[in-house]
Amino acid sequence: MPEERSPLFSSIKNIFSIPDLRNRVLFMLGLLAVYRIGAYIPTPGINHSALEQLFQAQSGTIFGFLDIFSGGNLRRFSIFALGIMPYITASIILQLATLVVPHLEKLSKEGELGRRKITQYTRYLTVVLTMFQGFMTAVALEKSGGTGPQIVEAPGWYFRFMVMITLTTGTAFIMWVGEQITERGIGNGISLIIFAGIVAGLPRAIHDIIVNVQQRTWSLFTVIILLVVMILVVAAVVFVERGQRKIPVQYAKRVVGRKVYGGQATHLPLRVNSGGVIPVIFAASIVSIPSTLGVVFPGTFMKSLASQLAQGMPLYNLLYVTGIIFFAFFYVSIIFNPMEVADNIRKYGGYIPGIRPGKRTAEFIDRILSRLTAAGAIYLVLVCLLPEFLMTGFKVQPIPVIGPTLDDFLASIGMSWVTTGLGVTFYFGGTSLLIVVGVAMDTVQQIESQLIMRHYDGFLKKGRIRGRRG
Repeated sequence: MPEERSPLFSSIKNIFSIPDLRNRVLFMLGLLAVYRIGAYIPTPGINHSALEQLFQAQSGTIFGFLDIFSGGNLRRFSIFALGIMPYITASIILQLATLVVPHLEKLSKEGELGRRKITQYTRYLTVVLTMFQGFMTAVALEKSGGTGPQIVEAPGWYFRFMVMITLTTGTAFIMWVGEQITERGIGNGISLIIFAGIVAGLPRAIHDIIVNVQQRTWSLFTVIILLVVMILVVAAVVFVERGQRKIPVQYAKRVVGRKVYGGQATHLPLRVNSGGVIPVIFAASIVSIPSTLGVVFPGTFMKSLASQLAQGMPLYNLLYVTGIIFFAFFYVSIIFNPMEVADNIRKYGGYIPGIRPGKRTAEFIDRILSRLTAAGAIYLVLVCLLPEFLMTGFKVQPIPVIGPTLDDFLASIGMSWVTTGLGVTFYFGGTSLLIVVGVAMDTVQQIESQLIMRHYDGFLKKGRIRGRRG
């Protein structure tokens, strides 16, 4: 009897046996390879050794945060240094503007034609934001040298203009690559670009762990604990990202001519984490602004404020947690309108069993959504704070009265690692985990759908993989 093959290998073989799906996968991989090659083309006029020293000294600023999404391009200051973040920012701004600008709101309701027009506006805004960020980045690099080696070899307007044009061109190219992957490849191109940038740092992280073990900086027990924690966190992310509350909806029968419509039961799915990674991005960006200003405008007050808002500090953790919870509720309130959903259900003859249509239905949906959002916000806080703890620990020393005493007590019982962390590199950030796991789930789900549509077995024969939007 022939040996039964693993479902995973059989599914991979099926992918490359379907010409259309094979071409889509190869096209996606090819453009991602081009993106990674461009990540090593440097921007002229930069002292890269001095820039590396800056990133090591200012890991808690917005530069370190943006370096996640650029796949290390900002640290190397390549032509893709700003990555795809300006495009994401422009998309969020346009999405919020559709709620307050009548013209954009009208376009959003015009179907495909309106969507293309909004996409065009997003591109224009991306270019404007990139030019501004490129100019400000050049100015920040000119002022961040301090008394050490100068990062910029020839400061001045020529350098600023050159950096602005170079970074704008690089971001525009990445934006085009992302759109091409979405249209002609598999998965969301923008998300896959961020995914590729984060995953590209994984081999270096593994190498650092091996070196730390060989140099006895870390014990083998520490590495095992780290791997177990990573597996548990990834499992928790997968579990929650797939979690949803299904509200039953019953549609009454309607007779139109000789045909009978409705009379069926369905459900309204509400995700536990409807905001995705957006609340984390917003909160981390805002909290890191004072630290960034401390680099651009060095001074006693800004340096003191930046030190209090460094990663692991009590004030940083407090504002970070508050920001995540606030933006979780704020973003969900923007993207989901319970009253509009209730009106649509009533318009098509539907109702939630036991709930009166109209205002009562909207209040019922809003109450459930608020509870889910609260649970999702707590989940985001835990996922983001655990990696922060592994990286830098919780600095209890600045806490008035009890801080120094608690710090001495932890040191006396051999638990000083609580305040110093385990020294894990930044790739293990909560934002990185959320993006990597979420994008992987969405991409696998799309490939799964393509295989099932062509009557092939998917990655799981016993059930279909459900992505975050599934």
